[in-house]
Amino acid sequence: MAKTVKHLVLVTGLSGGGKSTALRALEDLGFYCVDNLPAALLPEFARQINRRDDEEYARVAIGVDARSPGQELGEIPAWLDRVEADGTPCQMLFLSADTRSIIKRFSETRRRHPLTADKQSLPQAIEAEMAILEPLHDRADWVIDTAETNIHQLRRQVWKSVGGSSDAMTVVLESFAFKRGVPQDVDFIFDARMLPNPYWVDSLREFTGLDAPVREWLEQDEAVKRMVRDVLGFLKSWLPEFQRAQRSYVTIGIGCTGGRHRSVYLVDRLSDELSDQFRDVLVHHREIQA
Repeated sequence: MAKTVKHLVLVTGLSGGGKSTALRALEDLGFYCVDNLPAALLPEFARQINRRDDEEYARVAIGVDARSPGQELGEIPAWLDRVEADGTPCQMLFLSADTRSIIKRFSETRRRHPLTADKQSLPQAIEAEMAILEPLHDRADWVIDTAETNIHQLRRQVWKSVGGSSDAMTVVLESFAFKRGVPQDVDFIFDARMLPNPYWVDSLREFTGLDAPVREWLEQDEAVKRMVRDVLGFLKSWLPEFQRAQRSYVTIGIGCTGGRHRSVYLVDRLSDELSDQFRDVLVHHREIQA
């Protein structure tokens, strides 16, 4: 039976570095994700999923952390090389941050660092973990420093890094509020503030552009229909040119005043239309998603 795994990503890094956020971002890309798998089980896990003729396992991401014994972690680089030599594209994503940032995160969440069980202080545990994971850091295909990165920025960095290693271009559609600032890493921005605003309709104010009452209200307006048609025409015309130029990741931002009605509706509509043409279309509503 032919192998079904076309892409395997190992996600690792410092505790508190953002591994869970990275795995959720990979789920958005269609990866089957497994977190906290002991390093000793990696070879058998890979063999098992390769025995399955199941498209669900075509792209797999595995989270591994320093709770695995150091000897097992040290064997991971060689194991990855063997997997890749057998014909499965295999990369490692490492999430890092400075000691001060990690301490702050553990203080805010009141979580216990996994290595403090060895009667070490938190700074000592962080330094010990850095030493344990150094061989993985050196082997990593991508290292993301999350010290000054929020969860939304980290998710986009993961999409950019790992999404670019697939054979398809990733299209990200993001709604936002101009009053809260324009996203810094978008390729195109469309302004929906000239469209009629459901916020000024008392019965619609508490809804969002994902809700049927707002959608139905907006779809009655000819300007809304024209904007959907024109923006969609532009994207369908030019996104394939980016793809032919081997661009792996394109972000389109659509903004309105509050980022909850018009921009959300437009992003949702465009996503429905573009999903037929592009395999990886990701949606992020900045003002209504945590």
